[in-house]
Amino acid sequence: MSDRVAVYFVASPLQYLAARRIAETHEAGARQVLVWYKPGVTPIVRKADWDAAVYMPWPRWEPLPGPFGRLRRQRANIRLVAGLIGRCNTLHIHSAVFDTEAINYFLRALPRAAGATQMRARILPDGLISIRRYPLSLPKRLAQYARKLRRLIAPELDYWCFSGDRIGSDAPFCDRVYVIPGLPHEYPADKTVVLPPLVTPRGDGAAAGGPRRALVIGQPLVGAGLMKPADRDAVSEQIHAWLAAEGMAQIFYKGHPKDPELELNHPDYTVVTLDEPLEVHLANTPYDAVVGVRSSALLFARQTSPATTRVVAFGWDRVRFKSDDEMRQMREAFRTTGVSLHDVP
Repeated sequence: MSDRVAVYFVASPLQYLAARRIAETHEAGARQVLVWYKPGVTPIVRKADWDAAVYMPWPRWEPLPGPFGRLRRQRANIRLVAGLIGRCNTLHIHSAVFDTEAINYFLRALPRAAGATQMRARILPDGLISIRRYPLSLPKRLAQYARKLRRLIAPELDYWCFSGDRIGSDAPFCDRVYVIPGLPHEYPADKTVVLPPLVTPRGDGAAAGGPRRALVIGQPLVGAGLMKPADRDAVSEQIHAWLAAEGMAQIFYKGHPKDPELELNHPDYTVVTLDEPLEVHLANTPYDAVVGVRSSALLFARQTSPATTRVVAFGWDRVRFKSDDEMRQMREAFRTTGVSLHDVP
């Protein structure tokens, strides 16, 4: 029987780093349970850092075989996580978003399974997604009530409906929203908690007199509908030309898990594969320049790299933003952090 258990549902290296910081600081003394549900997180998980840690299949993408595979997977996931938690008095559930059915059902199912008398939901930061609010539309609100009908055949699947911001920052079950230092946000001030830096940088930058080194941070552009192919190619050439003009002799390329085509790669770049979060790599590896388009990793590169490192975002005049407001908020976030926006007035 534990007095307090903190469980973290994570889907990215950034969320994993945030969970580690929360476990070390704000949840110190609790039983720490990590649940990751994207296979790409697996290589960076250090199970020794947690009291319990497990990969949880996403019901939509990895349903159990046979009829009602998604529903049965969801019930199996609840049993899996409940077994790791055990019995406790207080339960703190951490996730970057709570309107997805794969996570929301845990809000009511886990306290019941653990015998917890208190439950609080707390929101993990998720990079650029966390700088703005995403209000639930009427169709999404109605979809929540449709998900609640599942309890008619599976009582433990009792969806917790809520309104306001889709991640759950306005919901009554949420008492904290963790944010990354230096990034703007729109969350309620009485719920916001600023985390310590997610990584501690080591080193003083690239060695003087050595070959100049640069890292190109990739991301899906055409694949994510952010650019047309011709625009992506033009931005890729722009980055390549800029690196050449800056005298970068060694250029490395780090692709994104959702960037199988390596959209910004060039034949003379060296593709790197990491067994640690990119944010940790950026803090510990010296580069003279770190460049990309609109990846959250550029913000962390600026926060953890020496002042002599150039951190530059390209192609914003060609990016398809969802709205002028989204572009304004992202531009503010990049400029507040100190990332240079190439050719953007």
